[in-house]
Amino acid sequence: MILSVSRRTDIPACYSDWFFERLKEGFVYARNPMNPHQLSRIALSPEVVDCIVFWTKNPAPMLGRMEELSAYQYYFQFTLTGYGRDIERNVPHKREVMLPVFQRLSGQIGSRRVLWRYDPVLFTKTYTPEYHRKAFRQIAETLCGYTKKCIISFVDSYAKNRKNMQTAGVYELPQAELEDFARELCKIAGENGMELASCAEEMDLTHCGIAHNCCIDKSLIEELTGSGIKASKDKNQREACGCVESVDIGAYDTCPNGCIYCYASRGPEYVQKNREKYEVHSPLLCGIVEEGDRITERKAVSLRDTR
Repeated sequence: MILSVSRRTDIPACYSDWFFERLKEGFVYARNPMNPHQLSRIALSPEVVDCIVFWTKNPAPMLGRMEELSAYQYYFQFTLTGYGRDIERNVPHKREVMLPVFQRLSGQIGSRRVLWRYDPVLFTKTYTPEYHRKAFRQIAETLCGYTKKCIISFVDSYAKNRKNMQTAGVYELPQAELEDFARELCKIAGENGMELASCAEEMDLTHCGIAHNCCIDKSLIEELTGSGIKASKDKNQREACGCVESVDIGAYDTCPNGCIYCYASRGPEYVQKNREKYEVHSPLLCGIVEEGDRITERKAVSLRDTR
């Protein structure tokens, strides 16, 4: 089993104490977002968890506890952009705080296990292609030697972020300009020892030197585990997503980062309401088992090919 921690919320930044408590207890409950009264009990033993994929904008709360992951294979997808607080409202200052955190994490666990996400790319009157080129270069030069791969995507419009996108004045670049922009980022990444890849992009950028990426990456997991992984494409993700199947233990409407492009939150009032339910010893993130909830044991088996 591959554990996703988490596409739905920033567990490393906001709920790392809860996560480490779950590892100690050996299980977690996850609520089905499509059927809220359906809960899955998921085993977390190293025997069934082949790899943990962390998604975060700030793993600083975990840095002093990395030894607690010693029984597991894992890697981080670390989102680090050039946006200010008008776009990423509650993320600490990038140059002063987050770049040093990225370097510290890479120093602890190695550059292969920290993937840099410059993601999503959106264009406004402030965040022009020229702005992004400059910001991307500054970050890439600072992270040179601290990561092997950078992942980009262009912002998508969802029901949960559409109003914010319109308010911010987000616009699309013409196809030719977008491809030229992508080529420039690819060149900058290469100059700093990084492969540039795209995330869930329907647009083919391979002719710009940018490969389609798999965030839940079978080949990287096989490299880390030293074993073949019998995993299929994740059918729950978008058509353009190349990720293999994983189990996500996060919850929507729980991330306080406040990014205007977020697809996982309906707004700060919903997040605040859920965060008031947070209890570090609960098996469920930001909630408790309620009357009418049904708990089923999710089949958890290792996907390693032991032949």
